[in-house]
Amino acid sequence: MRVGLTGGVASGKSTVAALLAELGAVVIDADVLAREVVARGTPGLARVVEVFGPGVLTPEGDLDRPKMGSLVFGDEAKRRELEGIVHPLVFERYAEVEAAAPADAIVVHDIPLLVEAGRADDFDAVIVVDVPTEVQVERMLRDRGWTREDAEGRIAAQATREQRRAVATHLIDNTGTREDLRQRVTEVFEELRATAGR
Repeated sequence: MRVGLTGGVASGKSTVAALLAELGAVVIDADVLAREVVARGTPGLARVVEVFGPGVLTPEGDLDRPKMGSLVFGDEAKRRELEGIVHPLVFERYAEVEAAAPADAIVVHDIPLLVEAGRADDFDAVIVVDVPTEVQVERMLRDRGWTREDAEGRIAAQATREQRRAVATHLIDNTGTREDLRQRVTEVFEELRATAGR
């Protein structure tokens, strides 16, 4: 069973992914794969440098993520150009990892930009980790040391809360305690197992 997992920045999606993995899901993390496909020495990184110039590299020759982020987050055209390089490579890696999973596995694709990429229909189920926008902002200020302007800019660059909720087959509210979250994730996992077993 193929499950998409998404949520806005600072929604707690990574925590939900970790809980699903503890419960026995095979979790494939888009962020990890996105780093892999532009690692030093990869064709992906060579293409990024070709398009954006050598200024996006660290002195060691790795992708300078903060510099790349500041380049693309305020510029829709540049962001789409970067996504056009990285996304196809990530999807290729997804297919490889998924093919290696056991036949009866619940395979969870952790995709921050699932809605933006128009991929909700690619999955048997979609889990959306949901929190109010103000909670996202508070968490970014507190946990990441960002400015309010940076936090609001990052949120504005993503799908809206309503757009994410519209594609959810399973909604996980993450405004309660860690224990509340664990309980809800367990419920959702059991629902998925029941559906997969039909």
